[in-house]
Amino acid sequence: MKGLLRFAAGFNICAGLHMLILYHETYKVIGMPKPEIQFPIQLVGLLVALFGVAYYLVARHPVRNRQMLALGWWSKFLGSCLGLGYIILGKLPPQFFLVFFFADIIYLWPFYLIIRRLNQIAASRPESDQ
Repeated sequence: MKGLLRFAAGFNICAGLHMLILYHETYKVIGMPKPEIQFPIQLVGLLVALFGVAYYLVARHPVRNRQMLALGWWSKFLGSCLGLGYIILGKLPPQFFLVFFFADIIYLWPFYLIIRRLNQIAASRPESDQ
C-alpha cells in the first residue's frame, strides 16, 4: 500500500510540475496545438502535483488521511470518464487512452481496495486514534 502511494505521489508531482513548468512540451507530447493561454494546462498541473502531495501524506499517515485518497480516487474516476468521453466523441485521438490508462485508470482498483481497508481499520479504532 505505502509503496503504491509513494509511487503515485512521485508520478503525480513529476507530471504536475511538467504540466506547470514545461507546458510547451506537454502539448507536444499529447499531440494538441498549443493555445494562446496556458492557464488551463498549468492549473491542471498544479492540481495533479497537489494530489501527489496528498498521496504522500496518505502513505505517511494512512488512516488519518484516507479521505484525501478517496478524493483522489474520485478525481481519477471522473477525469477518466471525461477523457474517455472526449475520445469517444472524437475530440481527442484514440492513442490518448494510454495517457488516461497510465495516469488514472490503472490506479482505480488498487486505490479502492486501499480506501476500503483504511475505512475498516478506522472503524475498528476509537475516535481519538483516527
